[in-house]
Amino acid sequence: MTDTAGTGGAGAPRIALLGIHLESNAFAPPTTEADFRSLCHLEGAAMLAEAAKPSPAMPAEMAAFIRAWVQRGAWTPVPILIAAAEPGGPVEHGFLETMLAGIRQRLSAALPVDAVYISNHGAMTSTQLFDADTLVFRVVRELVGPAVPIVATLDLHANVSDDMVALADLIVAYRTNPHVDQRERGAEAAQLLGALLGGARFFKAFVRLPLTPPTVSLLTAAGPYADVINEGQARAGERPEIVNVSVTAGFVFADTPGTGFAVLVSARSRDAADRLARELASRAWRERARFEVKLTSLEAAVAAARRAADDPSQPAVLLADVADNPGGGGRGNTTFILEALQTGGVGGALLGNFCDPKLAEEAHYRKVGKRFNATFNRGGHIGFTRRYMAEARVLALSDGKCVGTRGIWAGRTLDVGPSAALDLGGVTVVVTSLRKQCADPVFFTMLGLDPATARVVVVKSRGHFRAGFSELFAPERIFEVDAPGLTSPVLGRFKFQHLPRPVFPLDPQTAWAGPSPVNHS
Repeated sequence: MTDTAGTGGAGAPRIALLGIHLESNAFAPPTTEADFRSLCHLEGAAMLAEAAKPSPAMPAEMAAFIRAWVQRGAWTPVPILIAAAEPGGPVEHGFLETMLAGIRQRLSAALPVDAVYISNHGAMTSTQLFDADTLVFRVVRELVGPAVPIVATLDLHANVSDDMVALADLIVAYRTNPHVDQRERGAEAAQLLGALLGGARFFKAFVRLPLTPPTVSLLTAAGPYADVINEGQARAGERPEIVNVSVTAGFVFADTPGTGFAVLVSARSRDAADRLARELASRAWRERARFEVKLTSLEAAVAAARRAADDPSQPAVLLADVADNPGGGGRGNTTFILEALQTGGVGGALLGNFCDPKLAEEAHYRKVGKRFNATFNRGGHIGFTRRYMAEARVLALSDGKCVGTRGIWAGRTLDVGPSAALDLGGVTVVVTSLRKQCADPVFFTMLGLDPATARVVVVKSRGHFRAGFSELFAPERIFEVDAPGLTSPVLGRFKFQHLPRPVFPLDPQTAWAGPSPVNHS
């Protein structure tokens, strides 16, 4: 298979495929080349081969876009690069430049192309840049010229810039949080790119608000964010001239001047785009107080866990360690909840995923059934990380390779590296070598653990666990725990340096004159 292999013949559109996925947390250690290589870094024909697998290890929207065009029939894919890393600190700028150089080289060699699809996260920074996503868009636009259609998909936590909107003909953001619609958005991007290739012209209206909501307030099953998104989709259904409504809440931990809640409406008329963008932005601002969050104290969470553990007639509970979410840049290794459960004598508990490659390695060395004194975070106290020691028994071992079963990981090939289930007495901990938020029961079941029979389940995840564990825990049995960590929803605990200030909710008295859409034809 060559880089331009496809199902189309003469005259089939040549569509370049590329993207870089990284959600950058300014308070986390830098993201390295190794972080990308360990998750997803595919070039050229390898992208098409991966997309053709039953469970691709690549961003789901890229695979869905490719499959949608394969079904359309006549096209020639031009695969360039798709790279993704777990959310973490700003990408090391040197490696960003390496990836951009690869995009330049491959795309230049493939010219001319008829269109480009970009699959990015949208909240990527580098160790030298606040807005690395715009740089990707700019590199592509400069190479292909002003007339070639560019369609992009973004996470709904993207920090969308005016330049990104101007450089792309259309931007499609996720609508669900937990993110379970990446495939649909990839297919939608394919359909809209087909319309652009057919001569369609869209107008874009873009509004950014002085609003940086905590991530736990951005669920889309219910709540203020859900209401804005649902209104946008309802209005689009009523108005055939509306092509796409994307409401991106931003990623506050990126700490950039362009961070913030934004509304982007694409339509067949400028007036329709303007009016709907204004309406949605105004609603979000009127209801801004609903984006403030209330967490459960660690003490109250442990008490709820103790009641569930001591009384089998009560439903089980799930404790969400939202402050140590690897899906937002957390390191997945704080011990605050673990220690509190152990101290409180809570039994029948499962905890995942605790990222500690040295401890996982030791468990594999010890073998199943062996007891030893386990040292979590043997490197000692660094930031929110502190050492914790407990007697442990190795229950099970795994190579960490699995296929997701529910929620955001459903159908995705996953790898958390050598892993172990350690029984500490009351709590059994899933220890992994690579960071991945515990948003799918598969991380327990791959080690023979059944979360359905546990009295208490602790997940290091911000919100995506809700899709993965929805069959096991009703919303009223879920507690978002107020503990320290790099992704704490209590934003006042962080020393933001670059956010546009004043901004709500950090600055409660923030005033806003109202929406003034930026128009892009």
